[in-house]
Amino acid sequence: MGADEFHFARGTARLVQTAPGRLTLRLEDFSVRNGPDLFVYLSPDPKGYAKGAIELGRLKATDGSFNYSVPAGSSVAQIRSAMIWCRAFSVQFGAAQLRE
Repeated sequence: MGADEFHFARGTARLVQTAPGRLTLRLEDFSVRNGPDLFVYLSPDPKGYAKGAIELGRLKATDGSFNYSVPAGSSVAQIRSAMIWCRAFSVQFGAAQLRE
């Protein structure tokens, strides 16, 4: 879901175990409004950005389906959402609540 009418995002986010101890965030049928400095994070807050968020890297594209590797050793037990965050302006563009 998008953060507001201007900062929109849509699609499906899945946290997938690709090998023992290796996780990947999969964004499917994804679309987000373009921004100047967009990054992908996993966050402990189901609504989006919060202290303790894990940066997965710069957003690869504004539309499509793609994967982001979760850094080895990252604790994901408390992760509740995947999100798109503009670092330059500290603005959330969208978040997807992760559920078991």
